[in-house]
Amino acid sequence: MIGGATRVFALLGDPVAHSLSPAMQNAAFFALGLPAVYVPLRCNAADLPPLLGALARSGGGGNITVPHKEIAARSVDRWLEQAEVLGACNTFWGEAGESVGDNTDVLGVCHALDRLEPPDGPWLILGTGGGARAAVGAARLRGVNVAVVSRAADREEAFRRWAASLGVSVVAAEECRVLIKATPVGLHDGDGVAPAPTIAPRAQAALDMVYTRGETPWVLAMRAAGMRAADGRAMLVSQGAAAFERWFPDERAPTEVMRAAVDAALR
Repeated sequence: MIGGATRVFALLGDPVAHSLSPAMQNAAFFALGLPAVYVPLRCNAADLPPLLGALARSGGGGNITVPHKEIAARSVDRWLEQAEVLGACNTFWGEAGESVGDNTDVLGVCHALDRLEPPDGPWLILGTGGGARAAVGAARLRGVNVAVVSRAADREEAFRRWAASLGVSVVAAEECRVLIKATPVGLHDGDGVAPAPTIAPRAQAALDMVYTRGETPWVLAMRAAGMRAADGRAMLVSQGAAAFERWFPDERAPTEVMRAAVDAALR
């Protein structure tokens, strides 16, 4: 029952109606009997900083989704390492009167790729937003080189320079063995299919950060091209479990409960 002691967590972004984070996190709270609730809150860039601050200072927190992850990193009072290094924040909470930010998407990318048993070799990242920054963070942890493709040449070049500034070597797309789609294409009906980059003919594994009922058109296209491919549901659960343990450091995230909630919603 929601009462005066209930801690409020929220997903901040635009859009948020598609997200399964509320179903996943509320299932976790219920399973452990925690006085907490998780809600989706659609917001614009101007409203994000005060919303984030109010939630954190009231004892709650939440997550950030597209397109606000970079704005969120500039809005928290204090960062953990991944959010500070990447300049993108997807998880926040309050500590000692301050808002604190982290980037648990990095762990999510690593876990989701591990399930695909990726070959050794560089990763080609499609996109230059907050999700793409998390992919670079994962590459940095794993010691992997990257290439990047964007529809905007200026953003692509700036992103390459930024990745190199973190010590991640930037290579030619032709060398890449893994594809990571870090764009929201496929999130909405009618989006079409993000193109398969023919400039990476050696790719054997493909991860789409988007998830939908069934599988995304891009995942189906990559699998039809002979790759091991998966959508973003494993990434969602892994980053969500890491976020849960930031909010409740004395608890272990009930990962199987969270995965079951996501799988049920996507059937």
